[in-house]
Amino acid sequence: MAIPITIPRLGWNMEEGTFAGWLKPDGATIQSGEALFSLESEKATEDVECLDSGILRISPDGPQTGDVLAVGTIIAYLVEAGEAAPFETTAEKATPAAEAAAEIGARVEGEPTPTIAAPAPAHSRERPAASPRARRVAGELGVDWRSLAGSGRTGRIRECDVRAAAAKPVSAASSTIPNSTTPNVAAPIAGSPIRRTIAARMLASHLSTAPVTLTTTVDATNLVNLRDQFKQAASAAGGPVPSYTDFLVKLSAVALQQHPSLATCRTDDKTTILDRVDIGIAVDTDGGLLVPVVRDVPSLGLKPLSVQSRDLIERARQRRLSAAEMQGGVFTVSNLGAFGIDAFTPIINLPQCAVLGVGRIRRQPVAHGEQIVLRDQLVLSLTFDHCIIDGAPAARFLQSLTLLIENPGPWLMP
Repeated sequence: MAIPITIPRLGWNMEEGTFAGWLKPDGATIQSGEALFSLESEKATEDVECLDSGILRISPDGPQTGDVLAVGTIIAYLVEAGEAAPFETTAEKATPAAEAAAEIGARVEGEPTPTIAAPAPAHSRERPAASPRARRVAGELGVDWRSLAGSGRTGRIRECDVRAAAAKPVSAASSTIPNSTTPNVAAPIAGSPIRRTIAARMLASHLSTAPVTLTTTVDATNLVNLRDQFKQAASAAGGPVPSYTDFLVKLSAVALQQHPSLATCRTDDKTTILDRVDIGIAVDTDGGLLVPVVRDVPSLGLKPLSVQSRDLIERARQRRLSAAEMQGGVFTVSNLGAFGIDAFTPIINLPQCAVLGVGRIRRQPVAHGEQIVLRDQLVLSLTFDHCIIDGAPAARFLQSLTLLIENPGPWLMP
């Protein structure tokens, strides 16, 4: 029996993907585990492996490179030796019907040919298509999704369309007040697929959380001195120099172990404190913001962490990350210090409940004991979801992280 090959869901909110090409030709014998085709999701391109074995049969009108396909679309089949693919069987069955139609059409000259009305397209008879997530979010936000213009393939309404409609303000320039019959039409978010994904995620975070940001200034002098020691060691022995982001990812993991409530994730209206501390790093790329995840940070020494984060950042900028490498984080670190930013309000990376914003390190005169001295100062901004975490636990986490940064040696040295 022929086994259909479909477009898989590569991400938790993926509804469609861009076909990037076949890796095996029509008629090839496929073994389970072999890569069949490449698929571009909204943030990554992955080779999709086959789960079964058989002979690959691709329909003549199968997908072409660049086609946007909904999750679940059948694009080919696996068959056994000597077995016909379903599209071949359909073609054979269509032949007698075509002959019968030709016979009916061969009428006496001058006799009128009856007109058979083609059935109306399904979308003209039924309400517009919408994903299950879009319908659920529409109910939560009080949006009539049936009146929206969808940005998905064939006009399918997606979650980002619903959230954009909920966030769309009424134009102040309009002289007419819309009545209850005026449709609330949300234009699709413009830009590349990754830009639309980022916009949808930001809107989702803004609309579904109660974000509060706590800001504090930390004495980072010892942190700076420690990194200088790593630089000197690297110049003598070679190897990568850990970045300040690496330092802060490692110290954040220590603080999360002390305050596990900040490692809470919310999915399907349930909150779960995850056991493993996987931390995302916000990376600026030409295509937009990506957040690869460093796995099990507490188990990593600083040098292995630095090697892993450097690899993730490089591949993020080359768009060679898999979707799985950007999922599962419990906390995110976003460092804008290299751009000269002192403090900012980071946006929570759903389904996480907190994100740390890191500013630049500045040498400033401060009171140190009875003297005014120059010290390296760092501003931290912690945004958390007040629906999940109260202010006091979040403040205690930030306080612990501050102490770790001020005395980093015991936690960062091997």
